[in-house]
Amino acid sequence: MAPLVLFLVLLLVYSALSGVFARTVLTGPILFTLTGFVATLAVPELHDPSQHFSTYLTLAEAGLVMLLFTDASRTRLSSLKGKGMTSLPTRLLTVGMLLTLGLGLVAALVVFRGISVWEAGILAAVLAPTDAGLGQIIVTSEKAPLRVRQALNVEAGLNDGLSVPFLLFFVGAALASGEGSSALASAGNAESHGGSLGQFIVEQLGYGALIGGAIGLVGGLALGLAKRRGWMVSPFEQLAIVALAILCMVSSEVAHASMFIAAFVAGLAVQIGFRDAGDHAVEFAEDWGQFFNLGIFFLFGIVVARNVSAIGVEHVVYAVLSLTVVRMLPVALALLGARLSAPTVLFMGWFGPRGLASIVLALVYMEEAEGLAGDETIRVAAIVTVFLSILAHGLSALPGLAWYAKRVARLPSDAPEFAGKGSEAAG
Repeated sequence: MAPLVLFLVLLLVYSALSGVFARTVLTGPILFTLTGFVATLAVPELHDPSQHFSTYLTLAEAGLVMLLFTDASRTRLSSLKGKGMTSLPTRLLTVGMLLTLGLGLVAALVVFRGISVWEAGILAAVLAPTDAGLGQIIVTSEKAPLRVRQALNVEAGLNDGLSVPFLLFFVGAALASGEGSSALASAGNAESHGGSLGQFIVEQLGYGALIGGAIGLVGGLALGLAKRRGWMVSPFEQLAIVALAILCMVSSEVAHASMFIAAFVAGLAVQIGFRDAGDHAVEFAEDWGQFFNLGIFFLFGIVVARNVSAIGVEHVVYAVLSLTVVRMLPVALALLGARLSAPTVLFMGWFGPRGLASIVLALVYMEEAEGLAGDETIRVAAIVTVFLSILAHGLSALPGLAWYAKRVARLPSDAPEFAGKGSEAAG
């Protein structure tokens, strides 16, 4: 009960002073994470790992399901189109993301002696998604070119859903290779699924996609029909959309499929029958979604405090590499030929924070994984990386934007940064 009371009090204070905090470098994720961290160190009850962690895990899973569904439902595939590879989101989500996964895997093998290739892949996949919310001002401020802001926003909106298949593949490969007795319990384990990597992938990705596609398509067509016929009143449109996302979560549990894949596919499919689905999903995400998100960051602060004694130099080294070289080098390579200025490439490379999606994927892994030799390495490295990202990217958002705005002001009006205004919007 103590964690819930503390969270609600903090939420009340933050809400009352949200306008004040918005003008400072103290973001919501920073405040809620640090409060959870400090409170856990100070209050023995919070430090007790026997508390009902599964309740918080369910909250975290629901938060990511809604996030994935919302991102997909408001994303028009046309936002990825461009002349060849001129679309910045396409560059970041293809070349950039694959290089990030590969470099993250290699870095893990170099820094952590004894970790297997599959375990290194799990860590890389957990930390691959970016979170525009950690530096929200970056994607909303008009001080940065619209094309650059939208590219970062679309990337953050889609790369969490794209990271899940890679995570499930590496988990399945680790199980099939006999490296651990179980991993993501929500994904099943090697013994109960016959130890077949192929069967594991089919059940997680295939079943998840089928469930999500069916729920999204049928639900979207039904809601679209109801909207056209005037059967549905406006306040319930948002509730209906939320119900579809939660239905993906529940149905996937029954079918032993990935709820994250299902939610993402459903968000894409629902648009076929109900074009306005994204607008209503965003309305929920902007209201109740903030409650879920800040709750997850508060929980993450508790998790950091519980694992602080396990943090070593190698975990910090990997975290720094993950937030710099592993992120920035792939972005620079992906943007070759786009003719963007060096400050723009540096700006886009730095603002790839690890946040909500990485927290949830790490929480799921931490709760359900056991038996993998590299379990503690994966867990602690992910915790340190996300924690440093929350602080570094949150604190640098305002000054980083001011620095970049000065460089942008020196660019000619026909610079690539200003090309195709509005053509790459997420919705």
